[in-house]
Amino acid sequence: MARHLMCRFFTCRNVPLATFDGSKNTTFEFKELNDPVMGGKSTGTWHVDAAKLVGIFDGEVVDVPSLKAPGFIKAAADGAFMDASAVGASGQLVLLVKSSTPEYQGFRVSFASGSMAPSYACSGGGSLPLSRGCFKAKFQVPANTSSDFVEVTIPLTDFSDKWSPATGEQTTTCAEDQNVCPSAKTLSKIQRLEVWAEGALGKVHLEVKSIVARSVPLGSAPPAEYNGCSHPVQKHLRFNISSRKEPTVPVPVSAAETLADAVCCDTRTKVYAEPQFLYEAPDIALFKQLSGVTTFYDSTCGVPLFKAPVNRSLADFKADTDEHGWPSFRKEEVFEEHVTVDKDGFVYSSCGTHLGSYLPDASGPRYCMDLSCIAGNPAELVV
Repeated sequence: MARHLMCRFFTCRNVPLATFDGSKNTTFEFKELNDPVMGGKSTGTWHVDAAKLVGIFDGEVVDVPSLKAPGFIKAAADGAFMDASAVGASGQLVLLVKSSTPEYQGFRVSFASGSMAPSYACSGGGSLPLSRGCFKAKFQVPANTSSDFVEVTIPLTDFSDKWSPATGEQTTTCAEDQNVCPSAKTLSKIQRLEVWAEGALGKVHLEVKSIVARSVPLGSAPPAEYNGCSHPVQKHLRFNISSRKEPTVPVPVSAAETLADAVCCDTRTKVYAEPQFLYEAPDIALFKQLSGVTTFYDSTCGVPLFKAPVNRSLADFKADTDEHGWPSFRKEEVFEEHVTVDKDGFVYSSCGTHLGSYLPDASGPRYCMDLSCIAGNPAELVV
């Protein structure tokens, strides 16, 4: 599931920065600027459609003749924008937009904070003395948005205040150096907002309804490009799994992810599992909670995956699990319509959830599962 859908399932904090509806705290005058460098020929316009309550950015980016490289156009507004520090550095900038030129590859957005001269910072990109503090990131408008507004969500970790004023490309990314990343302090005093068309040739048409800073709550899905699950992890997983708020995996993942988010949905953790013997943790104590045959459901979409014990005792199920350190199921305990095994032996649900590994032993087929991923509630009980 894409990150911009997550606030349908979790509580998010939204801080509006710019709208075009006349609201006192979010209405600012945007001015369009054409590339002034060495005879630049790129041209654009900006105006507000008072009937539609949108800002409209039109123009064309062409080569600067003397440089034989694309120039830029942008629309910028200065002012005292709302304090967005509560969103935090792990939050997002969300643009509600539509475009008849979604194929254009040079859309960018920037904001300045903590600068003595915001317009200068947003011209220098940290490459000139005292030009730090203008944070810029790329964005792409989805295709087929000529008639409907869509949310374009940009993680704040995609922004950097070190970028080339010639191309707009970041010279140091937030992933490379946290010193170039926006912080909560940065978000508290935004001085300038800019929408760019830069570094790529082409005609540009962009309609902007709002620009909002949005928090990412704990229990949030991985970034869309790393999210293998079709549904968000359920809020209240069984066996107290929802108490595991930290993504205790040996690879970097998003700070907002829980253990279940990281292990079950984040493709960056594919070859890793939850901590061995997690099911024996005193606050989980799986086998003290089981009696008779128990059905285990997907932790995201709630489809049934396994039921155990079948054709063996609960003690046998526990012994099999204890031998390996993760809940271990046999063939007759699998809901085969919802469980698949890929060519590498990784096990997935029909909802894309990564469940664990297929590790047959001397007793036959064995499904070695992460309890975090099979601790869901039945789909019909999930609101």
